[in-house]
Amino acid sequence: MRATLADLPPALRADPAWRGRLTLTALAALVLWPMLVASEFKPWLLFDRQSLASTGQFLAGFVPPAHSSDFLALLLRETWQTVAIATAGLTLALIGAIPATLIVTERLSISRLGTGRMRAVAAAVRQCVRWLLVLLRSVPELVWALLLVRIIGLGPAAGVLAIALAYCGMLGKVYAEILESSDAHASDTLLANGASRLTALLYGALPEAASELVSYTAYRWECAIRGSVVMGFVGAGGLGQRMDESLRNMDGGEVSSMLIVFVLLVLVADFVSKMLRKRLA
Repeated sequence: MRATLADLPPALRADPAWRGRLTLTALAALVLWPMLVASEFKPWLLFDRQSLASTGQFLAGFVPPAHSSDFLALLLRETWQTVAIATAGLTLALIGAIPATLIVTERLSISRLGTGRMRAVAAAVRQCVRWLLVLLRSVPELVWALLLVRIIGLGPAAGVLAIALAYCGMLGKVYAEILESSDAHASDTLLANGASRLTALLYGALPEAASELVSYTAYRWECAIRGSVVMGFVGAGGLGQRMDESLRNMDGGEVSSMLIVFVLLVLVADFVSKMLRKRLA
């Protein structure tokens, strides 16, 4: 029997598009269910009696966090190294991403002025740089770190290069998209009057998109800090390598202290991002 409008709950009667929403929800569930099955996602196992007992025993070792003077000195040194890895890697990524952004951003193309179409050589170079950026960001920084540890050995240098390679591809792509979506009037005017691509970027496109670019860069710095921690588990130095040792030794107090430092690092990165956005507002 078909339901009438009067038979529906008040919440559905107030929404004229309820049929479409329910249909999309059902389709999403049909698509999601096979993926959950394929990924063997079984959250109820977390509430098994044995799992709860193991979890309780593991978390009990987290209290109190390790706070001896020797450990805190080690923690401070490893934290500094983690931040240094992330910052140096992001800086190297910017050195590659900024020229790549100049090349792939069609809005900054001089050859398209007037005709609206780029020259064949310029289009070919732009496409090659796009493919290079795709290659760099297709390989996760953890995989880059695994490869580089085999090539140059254990240590923070592998982490720096891994972040630089992966984030160069990410930053170049997103920077170009941000510039493409900003107002083109200023940059087009500068290019039409004989300005170079760099001048059009600095005085035309950049002022329009500066806040968004800085916000994304600060977010990527935060991601680089987290990534440098993860890469430490494969021998790339920093807090991750120390945490791997603490986990192997089942020292929950040390792990707890390092987790607290992770949260503080993300809070600092978030504060820096907000401060920079306010300065540019």
